[in-house]
Amino acid sequence: MIVRGGAVVGDEGTRAVDVAIQDGVIVAVAENLDARAPQELDAAGLHVLPGAIDVHVHCNEPGRTAWEGFATATSALATGGATAFADMPLNSAPPTIDGEAFDHKLEAALASSVVDFALWGGLVPGNLDRLEELAERGVIGFKAFMAPSGLDDFPAADDLTLLEGMKICARLGLPVAVHAENATITAALAQRAVAAGATSAQDYLDSRPVIAELEAIKRALAFAGEAGCALHVVHVSTGRGVAVIAEGRAQGVDVTCETCPHYLLLTEDDLERLGPVAKCAPPLRRREDQQSLWTALAREQVDMVCSDHSPCSPELKDTGSFFSAWGGITGAQTTLTLLLTEGYLERNLPLSAVAYMTAQRPAQRFALSGKGRIEPGADADLALVRLGTESTLQSTDLRYRHPISAWTGRRLRARVTRTILRGETVFDGRNVVGARGRLLTPDQQLVPNPAGRP
Repeated sequence: MIVRGGAVVGDEGTRAVDVAIQDGVIVAVAENLDARAPQELDAAGLHVLPGAIDVHVHCNEPGRTAWEGFATATSALATGGATAFADMPLNSAPPTIDGEAFDHKLEAALASSVVDFALWGGLVPGNLDRLEELAERGVIGFKAFMAPSGLDDFPAADDLTLLEGMKICARLGLPVAVHAENATITAALAQRAVAAGATSAQDYLDSRPVIAELEAIKRALAFAGEAGCALHVVHVSTGRGVAVIAEGRAQGVDVTCETCPHYLLLTEDDLERLGPVAKCAPPLRRREDQQSLWTALAREQVDMVCSDHSPCSPELKDTGSFFSAWGGITGAQTTLTLLLTEGYLERNLPLSAVAYMTAQRPAQRFALSGKGRIEPGADADLALVRLGTESTLQSTDLRYRHPISAWTGRRLRARVTRTILRGETVFDGRNVVGARGRLLTPDQQLVPNPAGRP
């Protein structure tokens, strides 16, 4: 295949070039390639980005496919321009906390995933002796909760478990990803509110203050520094959190972080307006926190933007109380188009920065060889996007098992017209077609770069 005349986005900006693909791999990127191929795509008027890599997705399979599954979640990812993702260890049943559970999840993913995938392992009390078998199977790292996950089969890691687990992960050469909230603060505030019958959106917001997140990030940094472990802080919700992480990096901790579109584009007021569909943890923040997060993004202090796609069945959102409603926002389909719309077109965030945070940096950090870049030798993973075309996201556009989204009704000014995985079209602009995903494992020859761009 040759993709001709598209505006290809790379490290040094955007240039109109052709991309030649052979056997699923990019073999040339140049102007006016003097070559022919059985399939030639006219990409004139389109931007060509590396396929997005969403390293924070909950597919819920096996065990909770009534909420979501690999087939529907990955169809949504492909529709949104993603060619790879990493599935979190919880929300599936059993959770991925030992080798047998990994095997079950791998079987399910190979049967249904339409894009490439990696798997996270879990770090929970009682499974430290199982981390090595998960590493041997190829997990990209280990996820730990510093506060209750909401699921009994994936308990929070107490401080000793986290510290000792980080020491093991340091030896294994794999990062630990943390959900950073201080459980003592959040649990006590939540219990106080519920006991008083205060279960509104604002009551929920008040129960999870920013300081609970900041304190937990600092504690995780201290443990990672002591253990010599690579740390990844998931779904950072404020610029203050990013600043704490930057301080830790400056002090020598190997740490990266991600944020999500909902923290960049929704605020506390939107939770009041939208209701439980926009409930998440950490919760949506104030507008000033949101603005500080955009500032951190512009300064390249945020490593990646991920969806934290966390779906559930409709009844789990409709409980009558913000405290008992499921805390998760669906977003696997919209991360790239939201960031292009609100980041590039509305706030002048460079396209190279969008490509970096959604593809290159995740591949680099988690040692996914051949992924995340448009260059000779890389997998031919491409997202062809038309910018400036306005549309309003409808529930009928969504490919999730349940078409529930905080983004329904949102105006978008970017549309994915084709997604190509290893040289094969998996989304043609209307339908999900073609390839099946394969397991991605960390390349031990690649050294994750905690500092980001050279």
